[in-house]
Amino acid sequence: MKPLLRSTAAIAALILATGGAQAEGKLSIYHWFEYIPQELLDKFATEHDVEVVMDTYDSNEAMLATLKAGALGSYDVVVPTDYMVSILIAEGMAGEIPEGARKNMANIKAEFRDPAYDPGLRHSIPYQGGTTSFSVDTAAYSGDINTTDIIFNPPAELQGKINMIDSQGEVLALAAVHMGIPQCSTDREQLKALDAMLQAAKPHWASFNSDTAKEVLEAGDVAAGMIFNGFGAKAREARATLQYAFPKQGWVNWMDSVVLLKDAPNPENAILFMDFLLEPENIAAVTNYARYRDAIEGSEAFHDPTLALEPEGNPPAGIEGVFVETCTQEVQAVYDRIWTNLKK
Repeated sequence: MKPLLRSTAAIAALILATGGAQAEGKLSIYHWFEYIPQELLDKFATEHDVEVVMDTYDSNEAMLATLKAGALGSYDVVVPTDYMVSILIAEGMAGEIPEGARKNMANIKAEFRDPAYDPGLRHSIPYQGGTTSFSVDTAAYSGDINTTDIIFNPPAELQGKINMIDSQGEVLALAAVHMGIPQCSTDREQLKALDAMLQAAKPHWASFNSDTAKEVLEAGDVAAGMIFNGFGAKAREARATLQYAFPKQGWVNWMDSVVLLKDAPNPENAILFMDFLLEPENIAAVTNYARYRDAIEGSEAFHDPTLALEPEGNPPAGIEGVFVETCTQEVQAVYDRIWTNLKK
């Protein structure tokens, strides 16, 4: 059976039309855009005689808003980043997977079997890991790019030529790294300074867009842009003068997971899909397509050899990235206001 992919614009109509109901023999996925090869979905659909339907989103926050707006119960699995997995679990939106239901759990590398965001992997499996930083067109700017000043205090050559991803968690995390302050700070002066720095940087940004972050760099519409490392690698293949930065201040690390959702209409198929992705050859197909890294033993045998050589996938030694932290409700409300004002 051939999978059906739908745009995000169709989600509201889907909810209204179906009331969240799904027929048997289906799998409904809510997934990041441009992240999984169609051929792999076709393979799963054929092997298990399941109709696969996939809608896409461009940020964790957009996904959460959609689920809260009434889509919970319409999807079987979702693919959030580590901090958002914690939020889904805390808000009771993640389903719990029965012990022993997944047959391929032993394939997960030991260091990924008990993550802080989902202890014991009771709700999820690890999917793909990577970094979020920015790429710079070295034809437009020949100076040092390995500093967060590039996007938050840009040189004249880049001012007005920067795209930022539309992702609150990652933008604010990188901004905290730039300022050398803790994420989720409760210090009012630090928060005021963070807000002021972002407002001062905003006039230098040409756009806020995640789903075309790669394309605007490839086309030369912008000279720098915040981007995920896999997209950075693909953009460089199209435009050789692009270089992915690993700032001396740090960058954002992340691990995406496949999460079973509460009230999933097809939980058995969701678990089958997880087991399918825990097979080395299958997860390697995602890795080769998306250019990130997986957490499955034996997948390296199926990896594209060029992955090991990509500069975007090889951070320098001696500098650490940070994971996006989950703030308390009170602090998150402040960060939400900072983000809302930034997007005005």
